[in-house]
Formats: sequence, structure tokens, C-alpha cells
Amino acid sequence: MSSTQIPAGKTWFDTHKVHFEDVPVSADQEISTSEFLDAAEATTTLFDLLGSVAFTPVKNDMTTNVTKVRERQKASPDTSATLQSLCRAELASKSHKATEGLLWLVRGLDFTAQSLRADLTSNAAVAPTEAKPNKELADSFRAAYKNTLAPHHGFLVKPIFSAAMSATPYRKDFYVRLGGPGTDPEVIRQALEKWVSALERLVAILKAFLASKEAKW
Repeated sequence: MSSTQIPAGKTWFDTHKVHFEDVPVSADQEISTSEFLDAAEATTTLFDLLGSVAFTPVKNDMTTNVTKVRERQKASPDTSATLQSLCRAELASKSHKATEGLLWLVRGLDFTAQSLRADLTSNAAVAPTEAKPNKELADSFRAAYKNTLAPHHGFLVKPIFSAAMSATPYRKDFYVRLGGPGTDPEVIRQALEKWVSALERLVAILKAFLASKEAKW
């Protein structure tokens, strides 16, 4: 289980220093590097809440990619104010370690967003603590993995991630883990909706950038 302690009446989202909705985005959709990485790093603890060591590779993959981008930011702070400028400068230097790390990080965040969005959509009229939802969380995670990470994983990695998808907890248990003692499940769902919406916005911007010619190596 997670080492993150969620206070009574609070949610997992309250433990984050920076939320995705707090990440500055300029008028031309340049995304601030520091805040984005802080929010992405906080996201890795979600995989602890899922309650199975099967998710350790998923968490480690995301953490490793956050580190790759941070290392580039520290090495070249003058050209790393935004994620896009960081990538452009790195690619101009004939390197792509951080840019590739960001690509994989965005894929992992896209997987996370799609997994949780599927639950929010399919179970919109179902209470978070309902024992028999329209769709179980594991189904949402499997579908999201197939859409996001699976096409880029080789035959050695796919079974590892597939095992994690099968270890996804029941939806009702997951919502309990997202809150501290006594937290209203509906408050948790509202916080989740807000968080996923902000994440989806940033992922869409970054996917478009990373698919463009200027982000290729």
C-alpha cells in the first residue's frame, strides 16, 4: 500500500504540492517544466494506492521518465523553462534522452487519464462505493493500456504491464483508498473529475507537440 498518509476528511489529491490545473500554460500553449514535473511526480503515488506490487514497474517507468526530463532541466535551465523549449534545445544539441523521456511520460499519463476517464464516464450515475458498477476499474485500465502503452511495448514488456492491469482493485475499494478516514466518496469523485480534466488538457497539448516535426529526432 501507499506510504502517502491521507488526512481524515481529505483526498489523495490534497497530498500533492502541485496539481495539473496549477501548471502554467502560456497563450501559445507552452507548458511550464517545473510545475508539470512536480504534478507528474505526485501522480506516481497513485500506483501505490492501487495496492499491488504488480504496479511497481508502471510506477518505476513513470518515475524514470520524470527523472530524465529533470536532469536535462538541471543541466540546461536557461533553455528549459517550458517542456517544449527544453525539447527543442536538446534536439538541437543532437541529443534526445529527455525528449524521449517526455514522450514516454506523456504516454504513461495518457494511460492514467484514459483509465480514470473511462470509469468517470461509464459509471457517471453509479455511486463510488457501489459493489456492482457498470464497468469495473480493471476493464477501464485494460482498455486504456491497449490504446496508449501497448502499441509501443515489446513482447517482453507487455506481459509485465498486462499483469498489473489484472491486479487493479475493485472500483469501490479504489475510491476508498483515494480518501482519508471519513471522506465523502462523492467529494473524492469530484476531485478526481477535476484532476483528470486538467491532466487531459496537458496531455493533449503535449501529444500534439511530440507528434510534430520539431519534436522528432
